[in-house]
Amino acid sequence: MTSVFVTGGAGYVGSHTVRALRRRGYDVTVFDNLSSGRRTFVGDARLIVGDLRDRDAVRTALAVRPHAAVLHFASLIQVGESYADPRKYYEHNLATSLNLLGAMLETEARALIFSSTAAVYGVPETIPIGEDHPLRPVNPYGRAKAMVETVLEDYGRAYGLRSMSLRYFNASGADPEGGLGECHDPETHLIPNIFLAALGRRPELEIFGTDFPTPDGTAVRDYIHVSDLAEAHVLSLEHLLAGGAGGAVNLGTHRGYSVREVLARAERIAGRRVPRVERPRRLGDVPVLLASAEKAERLLAWTPRFSDLDAILGTAWAWHSGRG
Repeated sequence: MTSVFVTGGAGYVGSHTVRALRRRGYDVTVFDNLSSGRRTFVGDARLIVGDLRDRDAVRTALAVRPHAAVLHFASLIQVGESYADPRKYYEHNLATSLNLLGAMLETEARALIFSSTAAVYGVPETIPIGEDHPLRPVNPYGRAKAMVETVLEDYGRAYGLRSMSLRYFNASGADPEGGLGECHDPETHLIPNIFLAALGRRPELEIFGTDFPTPDGTAVRDYIHVSDLAEAHVLSLEHLLAGGAGGAVNLGTHRGYSVREVLARAERIAGRRVPRVERPRRLGDVPVLLASAEKAERLLAWTPRFSDLDAILGTAWAWHSGRG
């Protein structure tokens, strides 16, 4: 049985990927400090509670058994917070990645799947965005992720560490079979905040920016179901283990929806009106982000199955409304 090491496997995308890996028969060790993840999300995978900032702890955990590969999800993800406290983001997202890579070089693990982000592109020059688009991140969150990608290129050249950087667009939805979903604290993503407002768990939905150069004035984003993201990670892992080339790959759908469009569909699914308030644009927000998914389809034979917007919203509503 192939063993893999998953950092941040108790979090949102990480836990869905752990479930997909276990279904595929992988032996999975999760390394997570549980600061934002949930112990129950790990399922039947092995869990080591530890912090990537502790170099010795990472090295010890990774050396317990031979691991064919590492999947690296552990990360802070709030763009606004990264502006306010960049040191925190470079320490948690960049320095921790260096600790992990150092531990990998001291063990037998020589393949890495890195959880990157569309934020590495910054303000897009072309739509849809292809992987050859220049990397010009506009916030510390995106900059730290781009820096890790650069480090991975150097480590591949110098040490033979093979990697794939998966650049997510808007991860969303919940496991269709239940038990896993999105529960960040604080929650900053649109879809969960719509449903939290619908359920009265927050007073209203905040719409940031109504003057973008888009058809209805609100930002347009590419939403990808978290289960499809998980499948892409497994396919990427199998691609690397089979000797395939590494590099960067977008994970998106090439389809975009505005905030108002998502809100209207969510209200139909929930069967209730969502209170909302309009706010100014947030620092660093761009009008439109759409992925070119051609490389993922070609290289990984990846076809999203759950990323129709109604399916995303339906699974998210089932998760949030069923939590009591």
